[in-house]
Amino acid sequence: MSDIEIARKANLKPISEIGERLDVPKNHLIQYGSNKAKISNDFMKTIKNKKNGKLILVTAITPTPAGEGKTTTSVGLNDGLNKIGKKAIVCLREPSLGPCFGMKGGAAGGGYAQVVPMEDINLHFTGDFHAIGAAHNLLSALIDNHIHWGNQLGIDARRMQWKRVIDMNDRALRSITCGLGGPGNGFPRQEGYDITVASEIMAIFCLSDNLNDLKSRLAKIVIGYTRENKPIFASEVEGIGAMATLLRDALAPNLVQTLENNPAIIHGGPFANIAHGCNSVIATKTALKMADFVVTEAGFGADLGAEKFFNIKCRSAGISPDVAVVVATIRALKMHGGIDKENLSLENVSAVTQGGNNLARHIENVKSFGVPVVVAINRFITDTDAEIQAVKDLASENGVKAIECTHWSDGGNGTTELAEEVVKLANSGVASFAPLYPNDMAIWDKIKTVATRLYRADDIIADKKIRAQIRKIEDDGYAHFPICIAKTQYSFSTDPNLKGAPNNHVMAIREVRLSAGAGFIVVVCGDIMTMPGLPRVPAANNIDVDETGKISGLF
Repeated sequence: MSDIEIARKANLKPISEIGERLDVPKNHLIQYGSNKAKISNDFMKTIKNKKNGKLILVTAITPTPAGEGKTTTSVGLNDGLNKIGKKAIVCLREPSLGPCFGMKGGAAGGGYAQVVPMEDINLHFTGDFHAIGAAHNLLSALIDNHIHWGNQLGIDARRMQWKRVIDMNDRALRSITCGLGGPGNGFPRQEGYDITVASEIMAIFCLSDNLNDLKSRLAKIVIGYTRENKPIFASEVEGIGAMATLLRDALAPNLVQTLENNPAIIHGGPFANIAHGCNSVIATKTALKMADFVVTEAGFGADLGAEKFFNIKCRSAGISPDVAVVVATIRALKMHGGIDKENLSLENVSAVTQGGNNLARHIENVKSFGVPVVVAINRFITDTDAEIQAVKDLASENGVKAIECTHWSDGGNGTTELAEEVVKLANSGVASFAPLYPNDMAIWDKIKTVATRLYRADDIIADKKIRAQIRKIEDDGYAHFPICIAKTQYSFSTDPNLKGAPNNHVMAIREVRLSAGAGFIVVVCGDIMTMPGLPRVPAANNIDVDETGKISGLF
């Protein structure tokens, strides 16, 4: 059966029952039908003094078209932990509509390791993304309105930093001209759109502790500069209260369940190749107060999602992981070993071993943060015992254990061994987490540290203009910010065609963006785009709904 067919056959419990297991009273559940709800902001205040549970990060090897199954593994591990008698919650990001209708598909897991209701989660869900997009575009409208009515702040249209957003892959909106049609329509200028998940407001939303923190961060957004290159802040166009009003209800985390009726919180959704790629701080902190074990996921490979989880989210939120799970598949390792997609079903131990250098580097990188590691082998039906053993041997050579997992077909029963190992590592107390670089390190040195130590680049380069931008950011008082490198997810390098574990490459910085409200500096490298396009045959071509309301083609 397909993922959507499996999800439809699920025997869902009322969301109030899931809340009861977490000691959330009914009056603190804001229900969206019978299967999903928001946990009220007031409830989170009542549990703030409770002891934190253990935090488990799920990350992965460098992604390939063969798939790795990070979300599926996160859900399966949560079910496995509950299966062995632990009180556990999985915390995930909300899917973006762009990938749902594009190439990547949804983000609710797969097979018998899914969060449900899958269709709702992958589509409009509880409206959080719409609220974030509306708040972002309200600020855009306020900026243009201010310019139209005299521009008292002296905003230089040539130095505008604030685009508009839409939660859809639409390459035609990357660069546009707006304000045409005469004086009544404002001042003509070049503009553009980002996808909503790349919005700084999405990052702010996911890094805020509460509504007051949200408003404080919104106020610090740098929207542009004057002719004298003086920064202008969002607070100066006087829309912070209205933006926060749009975001108020969205700020409450969303409670759903897995196919095995275990609790799941899904909240926020920044991309990991162009943003920090983690679910909201509010969701994670809430879950840590309600469960003994919290499973969370960071997007793409460990060089992107895990690095940003450690250096940005953990630093900002004051949390630290107790163990990390690195997900790998035999299929993906074969691709890193040079095998094309059409031949992945054929046994090839040597290709697995050769591609294993990618896994080995991710293990080494994650361990460098002081976090113990276990490898989850997400097994496919075509994998052979010899190939599985090759991965186990490689993991052992790198000082960690690799465990075969069959959660896609077996649900929680397929991850109990992984769950036992995670509990053992989390309770061992061996974790000694520390970010990769200190706050007071120079921005250039922070970038170089990530590039050389995690990506194994020889050096970083940037033209004179980029170096001047970095100096200005430091001069304006943001030198202490962590960095958020935006690059391809398909390679340790900035070249998506360099598979495995490339060395001796140079990372070129194309652009630097200040996200003053989010509290980090975006470093754009290579050909990465903040507004993706649709593939030649988008997933939207195969999605339909019949006269009864039944959806098909969603995955």
